[in-house]
Amino acid sequence: MNSWTAVVEVPDQLGESPFWHPDEGLLYWVDIPALQIRRVDPGIGELQSWAMPSEPGCIAPLRGGGLVVALRDGVYRAHGWGGPLSLVARFSHDLATTRFNDGKADPLGRFWAGTMYEPRDARKAELYSIDLRESNGQGGEPLIEVKAHNAVIANGLAWSPDGSTVYWSDTPHHVIHAWDWDGPSNAMSRHRVFQQFPGKPAGWRPGEPGYGGRPDGAAVDAQGNYWVAMFEGQRLLKFSPAGELLQEVPVPARCPTMPCFGGPDLKTLYVTSARHHRPAEELEALPLSGRLMALRVDVPGLPVNFVSG
Repeated sequence: MNSWTAVVEVPDQLGESPFWHPDEGLLYWVDIPALQIRRVDPGIGELQSWAMPSEPGCIAPLRGGGLVVALRDGVYRAHGWGGPLSLVARFSHDLATTRFNDGKADPLGRFWAGTMYEPRDARKAELYSIDLRESNGQGGEPLIEVKAHNAVIANGLAWSPDGSTVYWSDTPHHVIHAWDWDGPSNAMSRHRVFQQFPGKPAGWRPGEPGYGGRPDGAAVDAQGNYWVAMFEGQRLLKFSPAGELLQEVPVPARCPTMPCFGGPDLKTLYVTSARHHRPAEELEALPLSGRLMALRVDVPGLPVNFVSG
């Protein structure tokens, strides 16, 4: 397998939510604590950044142009890069302790976003779907549904190629969930644990053996395999739809955060990573920490879903 290469020179504090925009040929992602949305043409490497008023937990492309952005307090829409943000839906969670985190559009164009509870001592994170389409029967107001809860940090959101399965993880509890999903009715059923990983051993320090990391962001390829970034595990894991571990891909950063597939053939695997609050000796040993990286793979990924509305 080819080796990872850095896409941009500037590291992120906490890179997340990457997606490849097929119409623009650009890769988008966010740096959450830096309050930035970023994009780049990987062939050129010129980084563009767009400052946000609060943490951008996740982003998704809007059909017809622009982005949907989940900030700390709610979901916003922007019809063009650097343009004004218009509120789609504000949420009532405590902004002092809770913000939006991982999210993306479903195959039918609804925007899904999960929250994270920053004190991490209670299961207060939830997963929402937000339907912006005019046909949702809400008189022009978005239809908002709570799809899952009882988590601490929402992550790992992804759908199978046929749209029949939805995945979602709770990072601190080292678990990836799966449900059957019916797109037209937006109904989830037959919950099961897709993967349960061992927890972090007491007293473990970064760089020591005995800990494989915890599930962060994820993506699904064209064969239905689930690729998950293992935060503090320095690796990506590839699971079959049946949950069989097919491949372990080392990453030259202790904390990979989220993969996506891009490039014209969707055979470039991109991954964001973190350097925020990491030990100095780790950053010295792994200088690509925080960088957006790329790796060529044999199986293409799924194209990004666009938000409708």
